[in-house]
Amino acid sequence: MRKLTLLALIFTVVVMIAACGKKPENETSGASASAAPSASQSESASASPSASTEEKSYKISISQIVEHPSLDAAREGFLAALKDAGIEEGKNLTVDFNSAQGEQSNNLSIAQKIAGSKSDLVLAISTPSALGVAQQVKDIPIVFSAVTDPLGAKLVSSLEAPGGNVTGASDTNPEATTKLVEFIAANFPNIKSVGLVINEGEPNAVVMAKKAEEEFGKKGIKLVKAAITKSSEVKQAAESLAKKTDAFYTTLDNMVISGVDSILKVAKEKKKPIFSSDRDTVEKGAFATVGFKYYDHGYQTGLMAVEILKNGKKPGEMPVLMQEKLDLILNVKAAADYGIEVTDAMKNAVQDQAQNLIQ
Repeated sequence: MRKLTLLALIFTVVVMIAACGKKPENETSGASASAAPSASQSESASASPSASTEEKSYKISISQIVEHPSLDAAREGFLAALKDAGIEEGKNLTVDFNSAQGEQSNNLSIAQKIAGSKSDLVLAISTPSALGVAQQVKDIPIVFSAVTDPLGAKLVSSLEAPGGNVTGASDTNPEATTKLVEFIAANFPNIKSVGLVINEGEPNAVVMAKKAEEEFGKKGIKLVKAAITKSSEVKQAAESLAKKTDAFYTTLDNMVISGVDSILKVAKEKKKPIFSSDRDTVEKGAFATVGFKYYDHGYQTGLMAVEILKNGKKPGEMPVLMQEKLDLILNVKAAADYGIEVTDAMKNAVQDQAQNLIQ
């Protein structure tokens, strides 16, 4: 009897030891456990597809009234600002560039085309281009560049709070005209009349002409205008003005600037200096302006576009920017073409002589 009890005890111990060494059916080895993801890990992986890490791409439509150095430089500066912010054409940016070639009918067609596009933003370069797209495009952010009087053109309801879907940077500062006229009056006492070729169908040209007439009048200088309706008329208008004025002046008139070579040619032939409202015309051969680089102006507009595209800013809440940094720009090497002797007083009026004395 004792032997049976002892054997039963030994058997019970053996069974218990075997049971302790056996793994539960749902238990896996350490290596298998680390290799097999949990249900929550699997869900997390499926919730993070590769698409979420893809870089956002953008499409921008550009409307430009005509191609000439100032407007082209503004466009280049705009695209450079985007590139510096990581939005680069050929990588994550598609640009639909449209030039109206100076024709209002083309300008309207371009605006209508852009209205039907799926662009993320529209850049309008010049007043006519901005007016065209603003009238047609209501559900896409619009920024403008090279617009002289956005308030007068009724592109915005306020410079501080534009409202709607339009904002941008104006390419003028009324002080620029005032300072240029003061420079002319102080250094050219023999100039009593100045000729202006103008397209009176362009609002910005009319606004600037009025301002110039007021400023020249304060100095006893008469502004004589010759109106044109197309760029092919620029040369004839310039030749007419050369017979009755002492110098030429140009505004930010896109039609005139696109044909400004004709004015430069007449001015040099007649030895009558030409003063402009833009740096690019001075670089081409005009004698002086008070202004800035249109590349920098376009870059300024580009920074506004970045705020809209990347940071979700609303155009209507972004104030219109003005050009604050003005300087006299002289083309010293062109002086001989007009029989001008460049004095130290003229040079000293230039603040940044390294950049704005063209020699």
